Amino acid sequence: MTLDHHPLHRQLLKGLEEEVYTGTPEGHVLPLSAQVKAALDGYTTEPDGRNVEFTTAPYRNYQVLTDRLMAKRCALRRYLEAAHGCTLVPGGTLSLADPDSFYISDPENPYYRYIRDTYGTRVVTASTHINLGIDDPEELLRAYRVLRLEASMFLALTAASPFLAGEPTGQHSSRWLRFPLTPERVPFFPDPASFADWMDEQLELGTMQNGRHLWLGIRPNGPETPRVLDRLELRICDRISDPAALYEARVWQVLERPELDPLRGRSSHELEALAAANERAAGTASLEAEATNWVDGSTLKFRDWTASMLESVRETAGRHGFGSLLDPIEGILENGNPAMQWLRRVEQGATPQQVIQEAIVELAALDREFDPSCPLVA
Repeated sequence: MTLDHHPLHRQLLKGLEEEVYTGTPEGHVLPLSAQVKAALDGYTTEPDGRNVEFTTAPYRNYQVLTDRLMAKRCALRRYLEAAHGCTLVPGGTLSLADPDSFYISDPENPYYRYIRDTYGTRVVTASTHINLGIDDPEELLRAYRVLRLEASMFLALTAASPFLAGEPTGQHSSRWLRFPLTPERVPFFPDPASFADWMDEQLELGTMQNGRHLWLGIRPNGPETPRVLDRLELRICDRISDPAALYEARVWQVLERPELDPLRGRSSHELEALAAANERAAGTASLEAEATNWVDGSTLKFRDWTASMLESVRETAGRHGFGSLLDPIEGILENGNPAMQWLRRVEQGATPQQVIQEAIVELAALDREFDPSCPLVA
């Protein structure tokens, strides 16, 4: 992800990975990923066949990035409707489905069998990951240290999984609280060498099966992980829409302020506990939960922490040419994330089934605003 002399060189390269559920307009999730992969280029299976994953190449321009993502999503929608009478089902968990049955997409794949046998349906989740290109590995690890402590903020903004098996769970991101973070303990690496040595040790011990079997809210990544790193992958979000610009703005702020480093004066163990506590809180009550700001130790609601962060990065985002893209986050703070909106509908008398069915229709209509060829759901 090397910087070039394009007019947008003051924006980072960024790519998206989206995992989605395939299913019926009634919200029944079906294992169709093997058929999708066979029929369409650029789509991959996950261990459970109810998930399909697709990615974009890295781009600097947000509009180009969005267009490329939507092209993938709408091509998938057209195939699902034409071949199976199906669509995309929103949410980060199996909102209406059996949470116990595993539908392995490729029984001949030993890694998929390992995932099924070790974690079961805890891994059957849907989310969006954002990769930001950072060429300097030392700076990449410092950004990892800061953003790992703030990843919970992005979960609070994007929570979209309050249901499981047709019932409210009492959590805004059931996806994140169910997902098996692996390995159980991941340090705040002080430098790239410590990251590489640690990963070598995990692979030797068998706590990780490969270089991508590092499942936490944010991770260093690259073409030859762990020794060739070029991007920081935010993995904690249920469903990304507008918060991507906040993520880049904060990363730029970290890159431009060398004094921002949580390891100055605090141990990795202390930071790990703080990050984990904030993630549990965000997964439970998202914007209404209480967070601990690692910078000054203050306790405040995620809504207020995010609003403060939003104001602090506005100047940075403006200098890098994407300040206006922060504005939609104010709407999330005012109206709530998808989980909060869905739970309000339940409080008004709707069932989770009705909420998900309405969300299916709304998401299809939203996607069609980007691409008129995207099929609607009646």
